[in-house]
Amino acid sequence: MKQALVLKAIADETRMNILKLLLQRNYCVRALARKIGISEAAVSQHLKVLREADLLVGEKKGYFMHYFVNRGVLHELAAGIKSLASIESQSCMPEHDVPRTGRFENCSKGGCMNEAKDYCRESQMHEGQQSHRCNHHKKSGE
Repeated sequence: MKQALVLKAIADETRMNILKLLLQRNYCVRALARKIGISEAAVSQHLKVLREADLLVGEKKGYFMHYFVNRGVLHELAAGIKSLASIESQSCMPEHDVPRTGRFENCSKGGCMNEAKDYCRESQMHEGQQSHRCNHHKKSGE
């Protein structure tokens, strides 16, 4: 599953509304158009985007195509987001590793001495001594 494609597909409010309706029951284009209050052509375009993201499957019933949600894709997306949210931030230099010398040789990650220029910068003077902190320490208020 291409998570970015799925996220883009459901980022649109109308498509999200269509998805919510289709999670409750199957609809054809005409019924969705009436329910949402937009043209059948507009519904068809939104359904195309949702189908391309593998979120919908169509099933022919008589003369009409009825759509239902591929819930597996939603479950995969939810698992991916949960996994993303569980990633722990690793500090380049935790507070207890901040060297009093103002140099980076005590970095807990071991390899950020060279990367320090890119990720870390000087912070304010602390008790008359210079210390360094990663940008994310400043942002998080640590």
